[in-house]
Amino acid sequence: MKRMPVVLAAGSLGLALTLTGCGSSSDSGDSGSGGSGAAADAKIGVILPDTESSVRWETADRPALEAAFKDAGVDYDIQNAQGDATQMQKIADSMITSGVTVLAIVNLDNASGAAIEEKAKNQGIATIDYDRLTLGGSASYYVSYDNEKVGELQGEGLQNCLGQDTKANIVYLNGSPDDSNATAFAKGAHTVLDANSNYKVVAEQAVPGWDNTQATKIFEQMYTENNGKIDGVLAANDGLGGSAISILQKNGVAGKVPVTGQDATVQGLQDILAGTQCMTVYKSAKQEAGALADLAIGLAKGDEPKADGSVTDSEGKRDVPAVLLDPVAVTKDNVKAVIDDGGATAADVCKGFEKECTDAGIK
Repeated sequence: MKRMPVVLAAGSLGLALTLTGCGSSSDSGDSGSGGSGAAADAKIGVILPDTESSVRWETADRPALEAAFKDAGVDYDIQNAQGDATQMQKIADSMITSGVTVLAIVNLDNASGAAIEEKAKNQGIATIDYDRLTLGGSASYYVSYDNEKVGELQGEGLQNCLGQDTKANIVYLNGSPDDSNATAFAKGAHTVLDANSNYKVVAEQAVPGWDNTQATKIFEQMYTENNGKIDGVLAANDGLGGSAISILQKNGVAGKVPVTGQDATVQGLQDILAGTQCMTVYKSAKQEAGALADLAIGLAKGDEPKADGSVTDSEGKRDVPAVLLDPVAVTKDNVKAVIDDGGATAADVCKGFEKECTDAGIK
């Protein structure tokens, strides 16, 4: 396996705004803050999508967002739609009624996300797409990672693990077909892997709702239809990667077939240390939440924050100002960097993997 560089992003998020003068932090997100000025009158609502597509939403994003809003001294309300678009609409309606001045959502699908943003817009509430771009929506800003770059890192990682000059049958377990990020991940991966004539794509399928149970069934069918002749798996995130690994383990070939991932979850990092997963992609929730908080607070203060990039909404035919952060490829060589950055704890990752952690320089 070739060593991939570690470049954990730090410093400026590329936003032309500061949080100076926002006041002291509040102990409770649902009570008034001790801030002053426009920020003290603000209330920021955030709707997370579920707990099934990735554990990151509750284990990483929620605490990072809570910390950022408390530090800024603004009132906030963070809720989770638990994978239910109707429930997300109800939460949005409740937040609008409660007086949020800025609303950020991680959409469950483009249509329901766009409807929420339109209703908020009609009430004079600024909206932000968080992590997932809502195609056909009306968000003022988009905060995420460079999602095509994520896919490119996955493609490069799989190629490094397979060997660039090795003949290989590969399969794709893509993310949900109604998630614009999943499309970008697949596009980035194909950019890398399609250029290698030694690789043959023998199966590719999107996994509805990023459902890991469905992914297990889909991959098992792929494996059976190809008589087990699968040499590499481009899995869009750690959950889907884990689904593929379970079938590879069932057939006694886990660790012999490289599998990619994303999100640097505890399970994903453990699978990397165990050698059953080739790599993952780390996207610092702390950094992404910080970028969202900066934008939301700037809007709440009546500013017009300047993002350092833009993305094209192909359905809405518009360019959306965007903060696009840099993802990081993670292999066994740099699992420690994720822990050092606060993306996971050594206690969680090393439970049952003490020797592997010691070998990786993790204490």
